[in-house]
Amino acid sequence: MSRIRFDIITIFPKIFDSYFSESIIKRAQEKKKVEIKIHNLRNSTRDKHKKVDDRPFGGGAGMVLMAEPILRIVKSLGNPVTKSKIIVLSAKGKQFNQKMAYDWSKKYSNFVFITGRYEGIDERVTKILKAEEVSIGPYITTDGDVAAMVVVSAITRLIPNVINWSSLEDESFLRRELKKEADSTEGELEYPHYTRPEVLIWRGKKYTVPKVLLSGDHKKINEFRQKTRKASE
Repeated sequence: MSRIRFDIITIFPKIFDSYFSESIIKRAQEKKKVEIKIHNLRNSTRDKHKKVDDRPFGGGAGMVLMAEPILRIVKSLGNPVTKSKIIVLSAKGKQFNQKMAYDWSKKYSNFVFITGRYEGIDERVTKILKAEEVSIGPYITTDGDVAAMVVVSAITRLIPNVINWSSLEDESFLRRELKKEADSTEGELEYPHYTRPEVLIWRGKKYTVPKVLLSGDHKKINEFRQKTRKASE
């Protein structure tokens, strides 16, 4: 793609100011090779406290980002281009690698990144938006914002004329390495999270929290979480 747009949804929009205002990514924006838009999730809330999180169903530490504010803000973006991809940055997602960066840079013109915080994001967001969950490595960071920066950086440098290849041999080497690199099949590090409301109605359809998380039966809840945690292993 000759130009790529990145939409990033976060509750800390200023965290991106410094990184995206320096070096190669700054020059890529000046050359109109990339467009980066940061969206404050709290602006899509409908209560005076601008609440974006709530306690997880089934118990557990921490808070979970609610589905409705995220769905509203994604809907407000419309469909700026036809070749778009929605990504949820999550510790339990598929591990991001160079092959993914290369393939995506050729296939998509627009990326929407939903950055997680706290214990994660209500699982119904991924289902409704048909988003792909992505992790930047086999470890857990304090937020998904830094992960979004990593993916933006990896994709941006692959846009033609953003950086100068030192020789055709370098590019050939990259292609050989991409062919050899296997997709990551790491298992999930986390289980899916759900928070209020218990029944989410979005565009006329109901999305409910799994009944076991409402049962109060901690044994069954733990079994459910272990089962879903290992679903992709």
